[in-house]
Amino acid sequence: MTLLPIVIPLLAVQPLLLFPLVLPLRMSAAWTKKACTKPTAMNMERRLDVIIFGASGFTGKYAVLESVKLLANMKWGIAGRSQNKLQDTLKEIGEKAKTDLSHVPIVLADVNNQDSLINMARDCRVIVNCCGPYRLYGEPVLKACLAERTHHVDVSGEPQFLEGMQLKYHEAAKEKGIYLISACGFDSIPADMGTVFLEQQFDGVVNSVESYIVSKQTGRRELGAIHYGTWASAVHAIANMNEVGEIRRKLFAKKMPDVKPKLPERPTLHRSEQGNKWSLPFQGADRSCVARTQRFFYETENKRPLQMRAYISFGGLAEALAVSFVGAIFWMMVKTNFGRQMLLNHPKLFSFGMVSHEGPSDEAMNNTHFALYFEGKGWEEKLASPEDKYTTPPNKVIRTKVAGTNPGYGATCVALVLCGRTILEESDKMPGSGGFLTPGAAFAKTNLINELCKNGFTFEVLSTAKL
Repeated sequence: MTLLPIVIPLLAVQPLLLFPLVLPLRMSAAWTKKACTKPTAMNMERRLDVIIFGASGFTGKYAVLESVKLLANMKWGIAGRSQNKLQDTLKEIGEKAKTDLSHVPIVLADVNNQDSLINMARDCRVIVNCCGPYRLYGEPVLKACLAERTHHVDVSGEPQFLEGMQLKYHEAAKEKGIYLISACGFDSIPADMGTVFLEQQFDGVVNSVESYIVSKQTGRRELGAIHYGTWASAVHAIANMNEVGEIRRKLFAKKMPDVKPKLPERPTLHRSEQGNKWSLPFQGADRSCVARTQRFFYETENKRPLQMRAYISFGGLAEALAVSFVGAIFWMMVKTNFGRQMLLNHPKLFSFGMVSHEGPSDEAMNNTHFALYFEGKGWEEKLASPEDKYTTPPNKVIRTKVAGTNPGYGATCVALVLCGRTILEESDKMPGSGGFLTPGAAFAKTNLINELCKNGFTFEVLSTAKL
């Protein structure tokens, strides 16, 4: 049986689904509150509210398309290296949106020219960064934002970038009074904000959360379901996973409370309790992102941190085994320079035709649907301190769901643009004076979930019960 019809719908959700055989990570992060008296991008006059950087790229074009609606009441522009490509983007997206975009300002900026990035950051209040892989191209943009006190959002799902940049720039961002927020796409808005939503609906204390990603594709299936940029990001992220350990030892030095009962890891291959589907551990940024959010709430609000594990479900056992097989080949190849070059230079060959420089068609993306199913267990009663111990097992369970369409690009860009807009409209509901934050830490008290629900997402409670 060919692997092609099996893995296309999964990869349309997230390329890291290729790598489900992963040991769970024990995560935490450190933040502290610090007053900031310096002017911030919220109260400084800028020519534009938002600039979409990397707008002529595959993800960038979808961010431009969503901005037509979501930023209709704001001043926004686009940025990149090529004037001609940016003009072509405005024409292409204008035709798709049936809107004249010729008036949208164009800013020329190149990741290899720091002065151009600084000029871009000086021109706006928020940069929506679509230029990846972020491991290669993300840090210069962050430096420019820090230099000009400009907020920044991106869709990185690369652990080294997310945690490495927090280690390097969190304190600087707080001092500058700006928000640098990564993982604002499918990695990891559904998981992180989904966990926030679950806790908000629980009415008690949540001890543990398990999430299961399910995806399906309707209609005609096609080759090239993944854009090359997404593939390249996965190659670089997996190839350099060995760097994460040292970053975490420095970033997560402070010990978290020893919460019990412990959430055990399920067998690598198992059937989910919700839907009875064959499932594997999910190695995306979801679990680490949720854990960093929990550490933030513990350190800033003295909240008892919950435990979380993330999994991915499949249509059948053959599908789960096939994805594991492809993932194992990929994992072995990224560990050598020769293997990485083969993967990057011949993506169609080693992805069985799933990766292309053109990316998936609109039809294929709109026919791809996702859902994250959450199960949270805890207690109805609250304790005085997060260090206090419960003497009885959890007595309450809640099941929730986050769902949407076109997770890899459409839903990702809706979430990304809404994150940038929320910073400008609801900074009074965001924590502290700034910092390098997760979406859950940054937006838990804002209306982001409501805005997501107005634009293609659903957040819903499926059931609650006593144990």
